[in-house]
This record gives sequence, C-alpha cells and structure tokens, in this order.
Amino acid sequence: MQMLYLTVLCSLYQYRKSDAWRCLGQLEMILPDRAYTFFSHTHKAQKENMPLLDKILEERVSLFDYELIVGDDGKRSLAFGKFAGRAGLIDFLHGLGQRYLSLGYSTPFLSLGQSHMYPSLAAAKAAVIAVGEEIATFGLPSGICPIVFVFTGVGNVSQGAQEIFKLLPHTFVDAEKLPEISAAWNLSKQSQSTKRVFQLYGCVVTSRDMVSHKDPTRHFDKADYYAHPEHYAPVFHERIAPYASVIVNCMYWERRFPRLLSISQLQQLMKSGCLLVGICDITCDIGGSIEFVDKSTSIEKPFFRYDPSNNSYHDDMEGNGVICLAVDILPTEFSKEASQHFGNILSKFVASLASMKQLVELPSYLRRACIAHDGRLTSLYEYIPRMRKTMIDLAPAKANPSPDKKYSTLVSLSGHLFDKFLINEALDIIEAAGGSFQLVRCEVGQSIDDTSYSELEVGADDTATLDKIIDSLTSLANAHGGNHNARKETELSLKIGKVNECGTGDIVDKEGPKVLILGAGRVCRPAAQFLASYPNICSYGADDNSTDQIHVIVASLYQKDAEEIVEGIKNATATQLDVADIGSLSDLVSQVEVVVSLLPASFHAAIARVCIELKKHMVTASYVDESMSNLSQAAKGAGVTILSEMGLDPGIDHMMSVKMIDEAHARNGKVKAFTSFCGGLPSPAAANNPLAYKFSWNPAGAVHSGKNPAVYKFLGETIHVDGSSLYESAKRLRLPGLPAFALEHLPNRNSLIYGDLYGISEEASTIYRATLRYEGFSEIMATLSKIGFFDAANHPLLQDTNRPTYKGFLDELLNANNISTTTTNINIEASGGYDDELIARILSLGHCKEKDIAVKTVKTIKFLGLHEEIQIPKDCSSAFNVICQRMEQRMAYGHNEQDMVLLHHEVEVEYPDGRPTEKHQATLLEFGKVENGGSTTTAMALTVGVPAAIGALLLLENKVQTKGVIRPLEPEIYIPALEMLESSGIKLAERVEI
Repeated sequence: MQMLYLTVLCSLYQYRKSDAWRCLGQLEMILPDRAYTFFSHTHKAQKENMPLLDKILEERVSLFDYELIVGDDGKRSLAFGKFAGRAGLIDFLHGLGQRYLSLGYSTPFLSLGQSHMYPSLAAAKAAVIAVGEEIATFGLPSGICPIVFVFTGVGNVSQGAQEIFKLLPHTFVDAEKLPEISAAWNLSKQSQSTKRVFQLYGCVVTSRDMVSHKDPTRHFDKADYYAHPEHYAPVFHERIAPYASVIVNCMYWERRFPRLLSISQLQQLMKSGCLLVGICDITCDIGGSIEFVDKSTSIEKPFFRYDPSNNSYHDDMEGNGVICLAVDILPTEFSKEASQHFGNILSKFVASLASMKQLVELPSYLRRACIAHDGRLTSLYEYIPRMRKTMIDLAPAKANPSPDKKYSTLVSLSGHLFDKFLINEALDIIEAAGGSFQLVRCEVGQSIDDTSYSELEVGADDTATLDKIIDSLTSLANAHGGNHNARKETELSLKIGKVNECGTGDIVDKEGPKVLILGAGRVCRPAAQFLASYPNICSYGADDNSTDQIHVIVASLYQKDAEEIVEGIKNATATQLDVADIGSLSDLVSQVEVVVSLLPASFHAAIARVCIELKKHMVTASYVDESMSNLSQAAKGAGVTILSEMGLDPGIDHMMSVKMIDEAHARNGKVKAFTSFCGGLPSPAAANNPLAYKFSWNPAGAVHSGKNPAVYKFLGETIHVDGSSLYESAKRLRLPGLPAFALEHLPNRNSLIYGDLYGISEEASTIYRATLRYEGFSEIMATLSKIGFFDAANHPLLQDTNRPTYKGFLDELLNANNISTTTTNINIEASGGYDDELIARILSLGHCKEKDIAVKTVKTIKFLGLHEEIQIPKDCSSAFNVICQRMEQRMAYGHNEQDMVLLHHEVEVEYPDGRPTEKHQATLLEFGKVENGGSTTTAMALTVGVPAAIGALLLLENKVQTKGVIRPLEPEIYIPALEMLESSGIKLAERVEI
C-alpha cells in the first residue's frame, strides 16, 4: 500500500495560476512509490506542467487530482469558486467606497473593510448587512445613481458574489431592461437633483447578452457559439456596459471568443459619458476577457486604476478612469471557512484513498480522478503523451507537418474533450483509420463546467482515408451533440477545414528573398508595388544593393481581397490566412524573411510573438502600445527587429522631425520651438461639401477624435484642452508656399511625449502637434456636437420599433439640447422658410453665436439629409450612429476624386554664440494618384504603405542593427528611408528662414 500525501488548501490555491509543480516547492520533493492528491493541472497536457507529470511517472507515483473528482451530476466536488466570489465582492465594495470618496461622494461603503479583516465569513457578512441597513435608511447620493452591478456568468463564482450583493437593498433586472432604468433615472434626475436613492440594481448576464450572430437573420445559439465563435460579434460594450457602474467578472473565457471589454471599447464608452466606476475581475484572467486587466493585484494592494484616455495604469484612487480588482488568491481571505469546506468534502474520500491496495477497489468517481498509478498513466489519460508528441509550440517552421501524409485538413473540436474523455475517442478514430494528427492549438477549460477547444491537423495518404476519418469524427460529434432527455448541452462540436494537398507550395518554390504583407486594405497595394518593383521604383541604394528580386506574399482573411491587391503586380502572390490561426500564421512566417503587418494594431502583438519565436523581422505602421513595448526584451534576445510607427503619422513625421532636430544639434543649436501639423484631406477640388472633408473609412474614429483632450507646451506654459472644447480651440493657419490653402489646426492629444521621444523636453519652450482641416470645419462640428449629434448613448427615441424620421429626430435633439433658453433677436432676411427657421433656432438655443456659422451648419444638416422625412434605419441606436451613417453615405470620395496629405514641420533653432535664430521648415504635400486602369491610389495609402515597405527593405538588407521594438528615430533608419521616399516620388520641401 502506498503512503498518501495531502497538500494544504491555501498553499495550493495561491498557485492556481502558476506552474503546478511550484505547489510542492521543488520537483525533488516528490518521493518515490508514494500517492499524492492535489491540483496538478496536468490532465489537459498543459505544457508548463509536464515536468511535474514526468517526475511523477519517473518516481512510480500515483496521482489523484482534486479537479477530477466529480459527482454523478458532472459537477466538481472540490471547488472554491463561491469563496472567491464572496471575498472578491466584499473587497470591491471596500474599494468602491474609497473611489466614490475620491470623486466627491461619501457613501456607506466607506465603513466596510476587506474580507481578511474580519474574523469569519459570518462577521464579514454582518458588516455588509450593516452597510445595507445604512443605505436603506439614509440612501445614496443621486449623483452616482443608479448604481448597477453587472455579474457575468452563473457559476459558483458568480453565485458567491451575488450572495454578498443580495445582503444589500437591491433589485435584479433583466439585461434588456437596463436602458429603461437609465432613461427613467435621467428623467427623474432632471426634476429632483437632490433625491437620495435607497437601493442598488443587479443584472446577471450570460454569453447571449455578450454577443450576437453576424447574420442578422440568425439568433444566438449557445452550442453554435461555442463551436463557431467566429460567427458572432461582441455587443456587451453596446448593450450592457453603457449602463453598468460595476462589472463583476465571474465567467470563463478563451481567446477564440470575443473579449467582454477591450481597451478601445472602454475608451469609446468613457468618451460617451459612461458611468462605469470599476471592474471586479474575480476570474483574474490576465489579458483575458477584459483586455486592460493586464496584471494581478495582491490582498495588500487589491486595486489599480486604469485611465483609458491615455492607456495608463496607476496605484492610487485619485484621477480619471476605472478602478480594477484582480486578486488571484481570494479564497485565502476566508481561509478558515474555505479549509473547513474543503476538508469536510475531502474527508469523505480520504479513507478510501488511504486504504486502497488496488485501483479497482476505489469507487468509480475516484478511479476517474487517478491520472497515474504506480508510475503509469491510467487508461483514461493515455491521450496525454499522444498530444504532447504532436504539440506545436508556435509551429516553429512547421518542421514536422502531418508525418508522411499527402493530404490534410484542419479539424476543430469544441466541447467537454477532457472531462468526458472525448479526446481519447477522437484520437483513436484518427489513428485506427491509418491517419495522423498534429495538435495545432489547445484552449483548456478551467473547470468541469467549461468546455475546451482543440485544433488538430489531420493527415492521410489519400482523400478516401481522410473522408473516412472526417465521417467518423462527424458521427462522434453527432452522438454527443446534446442529451435532450437531460441537459441540452453540446458535449462535442466539430468544424472541418478545407482539404489541402501537403508539401511545399508556390511560395516556398519562389527564389530570392520574400516579404509577407498581412492585410488587404488600401495601404497594402502601394507597399506590395514598392517591394515587388524594387529597385525599378526607387533607385536609391540600388548600385551597391545585393538584394535579389523580392517576392511579395499578400495574406488576407479572404483570398479574393488578397488577389485584388496583387493584381497586375509581378513577383506577388495572394494567399488566404486567418492570423488567429497561429499554426497557419507560423507556417507562412517561417517561409519569409520579413513580415509587414498592416492589420489593425490589436493584431500586432500576437504576430510579433510568432516573429520573435521564428526569428523574423517585422514592420508595422501603428503606434507602439504597451502590448508591443512589453515584447522588446524578447525581440532583443532573439536578435529580431520590430520596426513600428513606420507610416505617415506616425512614421514620416518622426523621420522629418528627428532629422531636423539632429541637424540643429550638430550645429550646436538649441531647439527653441517645435511644431508639427498633419492632415489627411480631400484635394481642394474634391473638398466640395460644407465641411470640406471626406472619408475613405468609417467616420466614427474621425468624429470621436474631436472629443479627445489635448495637452501641449507653448512658450513654457503647459496648456490643457478639454475634449468637450477641442473644436473651439481650432486656429487658422497659413503655410509658406501654400497660400491657396485656407487651413485650421486643432491640438492633437499629448504633444509632450514627443519632447521625450525627440530629446527636446528640456530645451524647447514650445512643443505642439496638431491636426489639419480646412477652415470652417471645426466651428460646424462644434455646433453639431452641441445640438447633440455626437452623443453615443442609446437614445430612447431610437429604441422604439416605431422609428422616427431624420427630421423628427433633429427636432427632438434641438428641443432636448437647449443650451441657452434666452431667445435673441435674429434678423432673418429671407422668406421665413425652413432654412431660416432652423438657423434662428440654432442661434436662439445657444448652439453657436454667429449667424454665418449657423448658416454653414444648416447647409451641412441639409447636405447630410438630417432634415429629411425618411425613417431612420434600425441599426442606428444613438445620435452618433445617425450622423456617422449619414457621413459615410454622403461624404465618400467620388470616382477619380483625389485625397491629399499635408505634413508640415517647423523647428526654431537658437544659437549660444550669437548667430541669428533660424526657423527650419519641411513640408510634404502628396495627392492621390489615378492609375492606368482608372483606379485611384490615395495619398494616405501611398504615404503609409511606402514607408512600411521601405522599413521592410532596410531590414531585408540588414541596414538596421538595432534590435527590439523600435521607432524610426535613429540615423540608420531615417537617413536612407527619407532618401528612398524622395527617390520613389514622395518629396519633402525644405527651407530656412532667418
């Protein structure tokens, strides 16, 4: 009989997110010929815990895993979710009181301590009840109400958190009722601003409230969602988050699912006036469903504050943003009760485990929990070495594709793969038919209630065998597609990819260096043309250039889009790729020398990790965010350069700036002032609407940018501009050499960080970056904003099935958003028609002060059709949706219309030796180009795509020696890059004034 060693609850739970072997201190502490029972986290072949399993097998140990002890109902017998939920919510209520105090509100939550401060769970609950009694008696300040707690998920964690919440005076409401509560409260607040509120609201949401099917004719189906999450789009940020004060995150999440809340979604919510105060992330899933929760916190310091306006993290409660709790050892705060709970359940099993001589003597639920016995894996867990043997770690060069098999397909399995041991059956089917498999991806459920997900590349010698395997796997999935007599839960779902003939493809066969461009947007074609045509398109450096003809691979989610990009370009190949499929991405990256990612910035970090693993250089045109910055050391260690911010702005603006500044410093000059203006505009001929502006993309980003706060330095003084008054801060601008352009400029976010980037923070008294528009744009946009068109909150009038017309909605906004109720005497010299009446209303309501601005605004309203007696579409739920939709429809570029990019820098240099002060200027003016076939390449696409391609060329030719995540701020990059830009036809005009 083997000796049995039991581990301690709190010690184990503390390391639940870490390598399991650390729970025992060192692997050497595992003694031979013993039996152990603990949370091993090995039964799903988790790579980081395989050394522990190897040690257990080596020492002939028997291993029983707490996580695998389940009852007849399929539920885990040993779990601590409720204790985590209880402790987490108490801790958050404690912090909520402090946060409200920092915002100027005193609440009863201030009297509540953290969970560990109380001698027992009962004492902690009594303290919460006391807080509830105070709320019921004295109420909460109206300025922070309604306070709505949103709980995600319905499992043990959520139940524990709700148990504490229910000790407070509360009402639970369904998710669809949240807008009604918000609307009712806003009406109440207008009439009773000092009213106290005597309850909180709770709302429990599940996946059906978080996503919707991309096909509007299809409804949410849980089984379909778990099997095919790519068919669903996130809606939590639209349907739930705008009405939440606190989000209590209790749900399991995998990376294949949409996030609950991303950084960009939170940024938009905060800009639209969302009242979200904090996140209680009891799951502590770092970088998971809530993107900005990127670190865990401790019991001693349970909170951090995240400010989405500048993507910054803080340890205090003061300032903008949301507070976040992410403690990953919450049950230890109720160690006595949690231990008693654990011990009471475990005591039922100890006698059987301690006295058993043969495994067959144990009850079935304990036999199933035995991973290894006498140094061998038990039959249920024999799949572990099979999975380990074929597991791909970021698919390094895909050196071992489906062994010796000519045909392959990607099989996605979703469901209860491990707790129901269905993975065994799937692998048996593949091998019994003479096929092979390779594990490409595996997302494991964190509890018995959660599903898991695996992607297998299944191979066979012929299509008949592969078809047989697929048919058998389909039959297995159908057999476990849900027990309609019991739970209607799908235990196994299956998705089959297209069959590929294995072996080297066209890309591998191409000679010479290869560059992979990810994406198929407008920017991609100029980048592909530059690289595929080099050196014909750019003669700079061609004489001593040993680079052979470059072959370009353009990869997009849709093959057709990639083919349109490479059409007519020699030495370019189109291919289909889903970058979320790490195996396929790694396969493609392994075949090239440099990767250019022109996808949205949110994809870059995952792509960069693959490039680092495979030691491939990478270029992006996006700003360096924290997720990219954190990869710099890993890139340096791998000898990889990730050249970021290599576009127009950022990109060319960096290179122009540092060139001028470095040249000034080389002449012993001191930079007295630095100003930078940049704008993507219609050409003067195409600026033919009242706003003199057009969109080649969704207008939402551009409209929102007008509400961003800004900060800059002017003559030594730091100037802050609030987002609500950004448009009012616009100033006229006349640029030298461009007298025909009537421009204005608006401060662009945080100019001060460029002082640090360019090394002029200490010497320059003026540091200012601005966005360019044609004159008059800002005053119209400011007026439209005051009318209410930029309000992103769901408007009650747009929630009804009986949709209003555009004119009716405009009238409603004018009636609701009355700034000044004092009617002024307006002299209208017209017939008293609709235009004159609308002009008079805008002026009298205080939305603008000058008649000519009101006239321009009315012209804009009419141009956009916001006065029409046409019903507003159902997909518009806010005023912001309405105006963005109209702008997208009516402010698009017409056939052969050109856009324009204008970038202008001024660097004022003074000299200590008495030389006169100089003003150095550099201007880039580029227009869109019409190609031979009649299609137009925009100036924006050229000035973003070509610099990115130049960056790839410099890396390809080994001209950049700096490793890590870098910007184009060093001479080794900006000197040749600017020369290449000019050689390719993108010219910079420079001049000096004294």
